[in-house]
Amino acid sequence: MDVPILYSFRRCPYAMRARMALLEACIQVELREVVLRDRPEHMMEISPKGTVPVLLLPDGTVIEESLEIMLWSLDESWLVGDWKALIEGNDNDFKHHLDRYKYNNRYENPLPPEEHRNEVVNILEGYNQRLIEFEYLCGDSCSISDYALAPFVRQFANTDRAWFDELPLPHLHRWLSSILEDEIFTNCMVKHPQWMDGDAPILFG
Repeated sequence: MDVPILYSFRRCPYAMRARMALLEACIQVELREVVLRDRPEHMMEISPKGTVPVLLLPDGTVIEESLEIMLWSLDESWLVGDWKALIEGNDNDFKHHLDRYKYNNRYENPLPPEEHRNEVVNILEGYNQRLIEFEYLCGDSCSISDYALAPFVRQFANTDRAWFDELPLPHLHRWLSSILEDEIFTNCMVKHPQWMDGDAPILFG
């Protein structure tokens, strides 16, 4: 194995942010696209938790969390502002309400989906306020927090796109569009077939 192996799922926001960081850092990996109902045996051997992304380095080190893959990929110039607090808030409160809005019937005794949607909007209003002054969440340059959060905001937006587009959050809309239209994101979303053992390697990055 000459390059790292990345087990990924194209539509998973955690996997998206890992792929974006790898692309930004110009790190080439062997991409193995996973179908979550048919997880590869090798992936389960190196990471029994069974979630993506998983990055296997040539020395045998396994990185199992998307944020850890981002931190491994990006240099310290990307770690600006209160990035830790922003990502922690996204991965906890934002994700909690997003899941219960989008997949409400999967949870026992949830609040109505509209209440969870309103909680997400409250968080987005905070992002919009930040973006009045700066182009990105932590300043005038894209940073780790932008890549870490954008896939989740995108997922929320796509749940009811027409409704989302009417939200009076112009700076948030501008920020999200700028990231989703950038070649880093479009390249990270190129479709690949499900990886099967014995397939020729697909190089990514």
